[in-house]
Amino acid sequence: MTIAVFLDRDGTINEEIGYIRNVDDLRLISGAAKAISRLNDANILVILTTNQSGPARGYYDETHVQALNQRLLDLLKQEGNAWLDASFYCPHLPDGSVEPYNIDCDCRKPGTAMIKQALKQFPDIDLKSSYILGDKATDVEFAANAGCKGILLRTGYGERVLLGTYQELKHQPYMVCRDIVEAVDRILGEVQAG
Repeated sequence: MTIAVFLDRDGTINEEIGYIRNVDDLRLISGAAKAISRLNDANILVILTTNQSGPARGYYDETHVQALNQRLLDLLKQEGNAWLDASFYCPHLPDGSVEPYNIDCDCRKPGTAMIKQALKQFPDIDLKSSYILGDKATDVEFAANAGCKGILLRTGYGERVLLGTYQELKHQPYMVCRDIVEAVDRILGEVQAG
């Protein structure tokens, strides 16, 4: 049985600043790299699952999303000697303005195609024992749809979600944490307790 932690990107690992048009503007949330490193050390899979609709909106092309993800990987290594075991993103948006990205797909969270992709790569993942971390109600819904434990973070849009001013929580989070650092503390506590 393999435990995975599926992570959103913006507002979860890196600071939420809207659509990042300059790669150098991507900055990690304080403590994020060390937190991910602790998951790495505990042999817990760390998998990025992120909606990135910039290409569908015509803000930038898909190579820019890939460049941002590469900067994320570089910063994780520099700041915490941490890594991601896999990385998936959805560039689609049904009401986007750019073909072929303006489609209704199953990879855009809360759809579960990114989880299915991860299971192809890591078939031993036990979803019931795995976690999804994010700052949006859609991340909590994503967790419910995938059969994972959904943790809502107060970073990024999380505080607004809890106040009811951004997205509607259709499912109760498994837990609410201040940030990725607190979430990893609590995950490791649960995993070690068995």
